[in-house]
Amino acid sequence: MVQLTSDLNSYRIWMKNVTELNMFILMGFTDDLEVQVYLFLLFLAIYLFTLVGNLGLVMLVIVDSRIQNPMYYFLSVLSFLDACYSSVVTPKILINFLSENKTISYLGCAVQMLLFVTFGTTECFLLAAMAYDRYVAIYNPLLYSVSMAPRVYVSLIIASYVGGILHASVHTVATFSLSFCASNEIRHVFCDIPPLLAISCSDTHTNQLLLFYFVGSIEIVTVLIVLISYGFILLAILRMHSAEGRRKVFSTCGSHLTGVSIYHATILFTYMRPTSSYDSNHDMIVSTFYTIIIPMLNPIIYSLRNKDVKEAMKKMLREVGL
Repeated sequence: MVQLTSDLNSYRIWMKNVTELNMFILMGFTDDLEVQVYLFLLFLAIYLFTLVGNLGLVMLVIVDSRIQNPMYYFLSVLSFLDACYSSVVTPKILINFLSENKTISYLGCAVQMLLFVTFGTTECFLLAAMAYDRYVAIYNPLLYSVSMAPRVYVSLIIASYVGGILHASVHTVATFSLSFCASNEIRHVFCDIPPLLAISCSDTHTNQLLLFYFVGSIEIVTVLIVLISYGFILLAILRMHSAEGRRKVFSTCGSHLTGVSIYHATILFTYMRPTSSYDSNHDMIVSTFYTIIIPMLNPIIYSLRNKDVKEAMKKMLREVGL
């Protein structure tokens, strides 16, 4: 009887922990206050540069008629996406650097994950759509305006967002259907899938399969689209007689391939591994790279090597008197 009473009490405590969990603690990089201050200043500078660079590029495409074509529409959507992507996680990271209270509500964590995965997946699809756009423009330029009419590129953009939302919804529902009773300390700087699976006391086998198959399928499809598109682009380049034409194509496509390669490499490293091999320190660094650093680099990768964008930027600066 005593043993039964003890077991019942333990069960009640366990159930209380399960049912009353309404927040998580984001452990972050370090507890050293001085290091946190330096990291705050660094991340703040990166975040401001990200917003200025990406939203500035969106504004540039809106106001300059010379770069209002599908290529730059895709680029402006990517820039807006990167600004949103970074804004989902960076403000909370900045607050936690200077605050002793590093908690995030259960609902806040779910919303952060939903938005984060939505924007991340949408970017995968959008990068593939941009590769297809470059293939159409270079391989068959005479039919470009017909092949990439507004109904086509708008549909590709909408489809990218729909795919991102559906993918994020699956993982968010699956993850937050789990029980978190052992610990609410997330060894990460934001609510991502692997660190949440690592602290769940439920069986996460199904979640790991969903992660592996969904992310794997999206990666295979989008990377194949990029590779096939650039395979045809390479054939088109080899047929070009103009050295200037080849240089321009290499410059534009080289920028896109650089961005795609960096982004997909970090995604594969983070999500295409079993939870048993999860390492919080390594994953925090990689996750920080693709959520904070890559959105900052994209305006540089895609814009500063682009002659049309640089000319549009100079024109805008002259108009505002700078």
